[in-house]
Amino acid sequence: MTTTARPPRPADGRALSARVSLGRRIGPVSVEFLLIASSVLLLTSFGVVMIFSATTVESISETGSPLNGGLGHLVYAAVGIPVMLILSRFPVRWLRRLAWPALVGAVILQLLVFTPLGFEFGGNRNWLDFKVVTVQPSEFLKIALALWVALIVYRKREHLTRFWQVAIPILPVAMLALGSVLAGEDLGTAMIMAFLVLGALFFAGVRLRLLLPIILAGAGAVAALAIASPNRLTRILSVFDQDCLDDYLGTCYQPLHGMWGLAGGGVFGLGLGNSKEKYNWLPAAADDYIFAIVGEELGLLGCIVVLALFAVLAVGIFRIVRRTDDMFVRVAAGGIGVWLIGQALVNIGVVLRIFPALGVPLPFLSAGGSSLLAVLIASGVLLALARTLPDGSEPVGAISASSGRKIVR
Repeated sequence: MTTTARPPRPADGRALSARVSLGRRIGPVSVEFLLIASSVLLLTSFGVVMIFSATTVESISETGSPLNGGLGHLVYAAVGIPVMLILSRFPVRWLRRLAWPALVGAVILQLLVFTPLGFEFGGNRNWLDFKVVTVQPSEFLKIALALWVALIVYRKREHLTRFWQVAIPILPVAMLALGSVLAGEDLGTAMIMAFLVLGALFFAGVRLRLLLPIILAGAGAVAALAIASPNRLTRILSVFDQDCLDDYLGTCYQPLHGMWGLAGGGVFGLGLGNSKEKYNWLPAAADDYIFAIVGEELGLLGCIVVLALFAVLAVGIFRIVRRTDDMFVRVAAGGIGVWLIGQALVNIGVVLRIFPALGVPLPFLSAGGSSLLAVLIASGVLLALARTLPDGSEPVGAISASSGRKIVR
């Protein structure tokens, strides 16, 4: 008779158990990852629906089909979302390696707008025509600049207490990038890029006394550019015009119709697809003024939903900034957060006539393939950064199976 030896039972009588760690790559994700991913996907889906609605009249007049404008935006979303998910798997070291090539490539693309490939649209020479597709390179320059500044600050993280250590090489390179955009007369995009750089430096822990000269110089440059251009100065001053109807057919035409559309929706809106302003009354109804169409068709409730989704995105981004110990992760997330949330607030402020028309799109919602692809790429980077955070499932003081280090929170 053959007997099989059994393993000894523990003294406390409990059965032996084995725990297998599958690693972080296929483990649970952090709360920040879920907040960013869910808000981005909902904003993108919301944008596709609104673009279909806002472009019906224009599409019928140009192609005979009411769906043509929305289908183009849908294609960019269908391309951008998989790209975002692929980028979300990138290790941080890959993002660091991509920073320099991305910046050089984006600057070269931006400089190409001054060649025969470039063309002017909406008063700005900021576009490239590749026959099959048109590209706005300044949108991709934003994400490249955010990664590059994060890399430089990461490498100089021990020397950020002196002005010249902060300024070199960040200021010359940032001025080159901003100058290439300003040369095409796109002041709004250049201002967003300047906010991005300042936000990145702020989250790097650079002291205000070092940032103040940069801020004052930037404000002076914006003032000089505004005064030098009668058109810009008129648009800026129109915000303070309490009787804008006197200039109805001039600079006040678009802001007034944006306000009328936003106010015309009331609390519940006129219903999806029932906008009146999109019947060639409101210029750029599907682009810079898409928020006015949201307010007209979906009312105050629709506007609150959009604002709430951007608030969720902001919470996810700034939780990364707060929880990470990696300087590159903190600065990259902070810079991208200032860009996305700041640009959204500026766009909405323009529709509300708080700010003059600056020509910046509403992220995720405004029509434009370059803008949508750029913000989805930025979202992919944010998701990759969120993967570096602990998922919250390990107890305090747990031992990491992959590194053997004690996790303390």
